Amino acid sequence: MAANEQHYTLPLPEFDTPVKVLIVVAPYYKDIADQMVAGAKAMIEDCGGTWEVVEVPGALEVPTAIRLADRLANFDAYVALGCVIRGETTHYDTVCNDSSRALQLMGLEGLCIGNGILTVENRTQAEVRAEAQGQNKGGGAAAAALHLVALSRKWGRSGKGVGFTSDAIRLAGDAKGPATA
Repeated sequence: MAANEQHYTLPLPEFDTPVKVLIVVAPYYKDIADQMVAGAKAMIEDCGGTWEVVEVPGALEVPTAIRLADRLANFDAYVALGCVIRGETTHYDTVCNDSSRALQLMGLEGLCIGNGILTVENRTQAEVRAEAQGQNKGGGAAAAALHLVALSRKWGRSGKGVGFTSDAIRLAGDAKGPATA
C-alpha cells in the first residue's frame, strides 16, 4: 500500500534573491483547494519567497491563467492547484489529461510550474492528499516549482559567451541614435 511507503523529499533550495510565485487555483472543491493553497504558501515562505493567489473557474482554466501571467506579469514560478474527482462521465479524463498536458507543454517551454492538480477517484483520496499533516500536494507542487527556479537560475547564469553577452539589446537603425533599449 502506497501510504506505508517511505519517499525521499529533496531539501528546499536556497535563493540569493527572493522568488515570486503565482499560485493559480481552481476552488471547485473549496475545502480541498484551501488546504493545498495553505501548503503552497507555507512552502514558498519557507524559501523566503513571495506569492500571489488567483482563482479560476476550473482545472481547465489553470493553464490558460498561467500562460496569461507569463505573458503579462513577472513571476519566477507557477503553482497549479485544483481537484478533479472522477464522476460518471468521461469529462474527468478530458479535464485531467488536457490540464496536465497544457502544464507539461509550458514546462517544456521553460516555465517553472509545479502541478498540484489532484486527479482522484473519490473525495477521501482528495482529503488525504490535501491535509496539512498528510501529503499536502499543494506544498509539494510549490516545492517542485521552487526546485525548477533553482535549476533555471543555476543554468541561466552560465557565462559561456554564446548568444547575448550583456543585458543591453542593440537596436537596428541609425548608428548615432539610441544604442540600447
